[in-house]
Amino acid sequence: MYRYGIKRILDIILSLIGLLFLLIVMIPVVIAIKLEDKGPIFYNAPRIGKNMKEFPMYKFRSMKVNAPDIRNEDGSTFNSDNDPRVTKVGKFLRKTSIDEIPQILNVLKGDMSFVGPRPSPLGNKELYPGEYFRKFDVQPGITGYNQAVLRNQSTMEQRIKNDLFYVENISFILDLKIIYLTLVSVIKSKNINRNDLNSKKRWG
Repeated sequence: MYRYGIKRILDIILSLIGLLFLLIVMIPVVIAIKLEDKGPIFYNAPRIGKNMKEFPMYKFRSMKVNAPDIRNEDGSTFNSDNDPRVTKVGKFLRKTSIDEIPQILNVLKGDMSFVGPRPSPLGNKELYPGEYFRKFDVQPGITGYNQAVLRNQSTMEQRIKNDLFYVENISFILDLKIIYLTLVSVIKSKNINRNDLNSKKRWG
């Protein structure tokens, strides 16, 4: 019942409230990004959501314009404290997770939920074990169980385990716990990056 109706209603209500917060945050972010390199404010990251549907995931741009896509060997996104692709403003946006706030628009559109497995980047499907495709039975989230407990420190194996745990145990109480743990993680600046040296570049 919760996953099929109430969850979507709560997403709509919270995203409408969140739009005001997004507008307030956007003013200083726009100024900071434009002052640093005059590039675009948003980055539309192509992602795979529920039922394997592709959609643009909105983020405040934290990388230099035309920065290459770099993945770890297991296909997960490369993150590092000293990533040369990230702008000075971008480092702050990532540390505080402010770069993710525009995804409120994705929630309002129905591409995402506030809580769920994080959307998958394109090009990783061949790396997924069969059972992992169950994550696409639910809406992806701005935050999720994996982000609450490990944030960006997780390996692909850990992410698969945590995402499937959420799909199997989705509930209102679990969502509340995930939101609480995510806030604690952001406030304490925990697990911001996964410094994996075994990375490879994927261009395009």
